[in-house]
Amino acid sequence: MAAKDFHHDTVKTALIKDGWTITDDPLVLKIGIRNVLVDMDAEKLIAAERGATKIAVEVKTFIGASFVNELEKAWGQFFLYSRILKKQDSLRQIYLAVERNVFQTFFKQEVAQLLLEEPGFRLFVFDAEKEEIIEWKPQINS
Repeated sequence: MAAKDFHHDTVKTALIKDGWTITDDPLVLKIGIRNVLVDMDAEKLIAAERGATKIAVEVKTFIGASFVNELEKAWGQFFLYSRILKKQDSLRQIYLAVERNVFQTFFKQEVAQLLLEEPGFRLFVFDAEKEEIIEWKPQINS
């Protein structure tokens, strides 16, 4: 079992406060003979006639020695998990969860803007102190 990210429990609390139900922690995706672990899986009841919105969440702190290396890892994980989910559960979308300070500093840099401009990329920003989600990119339908 992989180690939990530093903000794992904070993001979990923020999702619950936002009305999400955590269904898997971690979410195990099986692809061929390999298992891939996404940090968590959540769903939120939208309306009885519409069913539930389902997401998978990968938490990233960007606390390593190199921001670019952390960005490369996050980018690769996001798109690998996205492709696996597309094959196995096309209604579930993956979101990268990043802390507000990381988003306001590192994600303003040109290299991170490339990821934000990537078609199909989704993330949400959380406030670690308040344990709240403060922004969805793109805005989630709720």
